[in-house]
Amino acid sequence: MNFTENRSGYVLGVGMETVLRGNWTLKTEYRYANFGDKSLIDLGGASLNGEPSSHTFHIAANYRFGAQNGGGASFAAPAYNWTGFYAGGALGAGTAVHDLGVNLGGGTLDVNGIGSEGVFGELSAGYDYDFGTWVAGVQLDGRYSGIRSKLDILGGSIKLDSDYGFDALARVGAKVNESTLAYVIGGYSYQHFDLHASDPIGDIIDWNKSGFTVGGGLETAVSNNVTVGLEYRYSQFAKKDFSSEFGAPDGTLTDKASFQTVRIGAKYKFN
Repeated sequence: MNFTENRSGYVLGVGMETVLRGNWTLKTEYRYANFGDKSLIDLGGASLNGEPSSHTFHIAANYRFGAQNGGGASFAAPAYNWTGFYAGGALGAGTAVHDLGVNLGGGTLDVNGIGSEGVFGELSAGYDYDFGTWVAGVQLDGRYSGIRSKLDILGGSIKLDSDYGFDALARVGAKVNESTLAYVIGGYSYQHFDLHASDPIGDIIDWNKSGFTVGGGLETAVSNNVTVGLEYRYSQFAKKDFSSEFGAPDGTLTDKASFQTVRIGAKYKFN
């Protein structure tokens, strides 16, 4: 069955832009678009509704005409030393995708893409070292998340929460000017998941999975000790086999989760 429809909606976002050199700037931007909740199929007393949305991360270079030719003041960026320990916090949004595999005996049914979305808060601590034109460092993040899938059915609901987790990451970046760093990041990730239903069913199952994270971002200094940044991450977690929990042979029911998240945050460097 094919279904095609055009929709309109709204877009919200946040971004950062910094000078590269001369009239050129570098921009990173996150956008969330929502296209409304609407009935897709009317079943006569019941309906199937869909609410499409998207989370996108953009990187762009811009040229500003006349910035140094009498049309306005030229850009200037103060020097910043990245070496030191820091602590920080961030707010973010993103999506999770759960790829389900169901072994039916005669074959496997793959359900590719049970989606979740939501917001999260994050605390971090780490250390950077400034090598002159590039910077390297390590950091540890902990987050509490509202990223959730929800199915409303028969007067109740079933929810899959990606509620908390942490990351141990390393990053390497190049200075795009004296106070701004463009970087890549990657490392180990841990996530807790919780599947539960409305009363009288309650908790169904919860589990933990490890995986990896890769990403990149832009960070710029706003004072001698404070930076702000915008960052994208992709996280992939190991496959979970639920077969033993439900008394079935191994490989009967599996789930493999991945995240795409964007966060905007601030850090305070102690020295």
